[in-house]
Amino acid sequence: MSLVVYNFLTRRKEPFIPLHEGRVHMYVCGPTVYDHAHVGHAKLYISMDVIVRYFRYRGYKVRYVQNITDVGHLLETGEDRILKGAARERLEPMELVEKYMRSYFEDMDALGVVRPDISPRASAHIPEMIEMIKVLIEKGDAYEVNGSVYFSVESWPEYGKLSGRRLEEQEEGVRVAVREEKRHPADFALWRRAEPEHILRWPSPWGWGYPGWHIECSVMSTKYLGQPFDIHGGGIDNLFPHNESEIAQAEAAKGVPFVRYWLLTGSLTVNGVKMSKSLGNVVRIKDALGRYRPQAIRLFILSSHYRSPIDYSEEAMEAAEKGLDRLWNTVIEVRERLARGDAPESAEPEAFMEEIQRARRAFLEAMDDDFSTPEALSVLFEFSKAVNGLLFGGATVGRPVLEAIDAVYRELGGQVLGLISDEIRPDVPSDLVAGLVQLLIELRAEARRQRDFARADQIRERLRALGILLEDRPDGTVWRMGRAGS
Repeated sequence: MSLVVYNFLTRRKEPFIPLHEGRVHMYVCGPTVYDHAHVGHAKLYISMDVIVRYFRYRGYKVRYVQNITDVGHLLETGEDRILKGAARERLEPMELVEKYMRSYFEDMDALGVVRPDISPRASAHIPEMIEMIKVLIEKGDAYEVNGSVYFSVESWPEYGKLSGRRLEEQEEGVRVAVREEKRHPADFALWRRAEPEHILRWPSPWGWGYPGWHIECSVMSTKYLGQPFDIHGGGIDNLFPHNESEIAQAEAAKGVPFVRYWLLTGSLTVNGVKMSKSLGNVVRIKDALGRYRPQAIRLFILSSHYRSPIDYSEEAMEAAEKGLDRLWNTVIEVRERLARGDAPESAEPEAFMEEIQRARRAFLEAMDDDFSTPEALSVLFEFSKAVNGLLFGGATVGRPVLEAIDAVYRELGGQVLGLISDEIRPDVPSDLVAGLVQLLIELRAEARRQRDFARADQIRERLRALGILLEDRPDGTVWRMGRAGS
């Protein structure tokens, strides 16, 4: 089966055929870095991460571009998100950008999201944006009014082909002053006039100003990937007007298609409600990581198809944690048997090799069907069930079989899904550790009372080797963590 993807542009599944054989050029709208990333960002970027991982696993050379928006993304009130965040925290705008860009990448690293090959910042591409706007004006697809430049949607008959919204259905802009400048209510800003007190502003042929949000992605994507390029990813929430406007300005400027396949992720809610600061239900990734393992967050997100909506809740995350434990426990058992070195080089049941190949085929079939991670996970869990039956069924399992099983986990569960690393260990609750150390302290005290000082010293030294240091005090023995062997 060849890889098929759901192309949001055509609203159907299509065979994926890259523009250049063996290569994939992919762009995903990145974050606007004015605050910490939330679990909605995790949904989008983990989903896109697995798509990139799978392409690479299948042998494609991927150029993955994901921008950083640091200017031009406005709130409904007309305020720039970066400027509002800077005022909130009393920071310089670019100081705010650096703070939250670093925070974003910290979160992505923690979640096992592979870094993009290129992370262009909007503020570093102002000259290219100005050049595209000049072309659009020359072609009659844009016009200047009082230092601002707007794209004329009436000049582009295909406007709405991605979202399916007809021009007469477009809603008017929010601000009256801006609406009165436009020739049509749906026209959108390519360049905005900036008042003298506006901090983020650049010189242009139309005076001092700053770019519109939509032009940024059209410029940065085509600069690094060419036009057309293979895949544009993003969240369904940005379908209109952002993605729709990207298409219009890019295709009007260059006269060729913008993107061949549009892959958009479903939305994320929290306990059935859309996240909103006004509701106080925004869950930051850092907060989620404080409660759950990063792999459990990945498992939760991948348990739903990337195009489907998903609801974040404590119950869903606890289920993901338990599922991860089931998966990891089997992997750990396999690796511990390999580490012991007592598995024979050749032993029955060799027939299990057929089960391994079946699982691989089923996993690839699931992923080839528009990256169906729920089905792929189901294959992996069914495979683990079969592995447990083999390991604990009384048969002698040879090293080649164990190594083949481990390879499945490393490649499919690790390389593709990002759930299984080369080094995984079962999480041990801190209260269990404290209880076991206290038990050994009591056994050592008993040995000392019986004047078995050799045994007492042995307990101390064994704990020291593990990084647990004992200190005898008049009121009893206390312990603390140190470096192993210190």
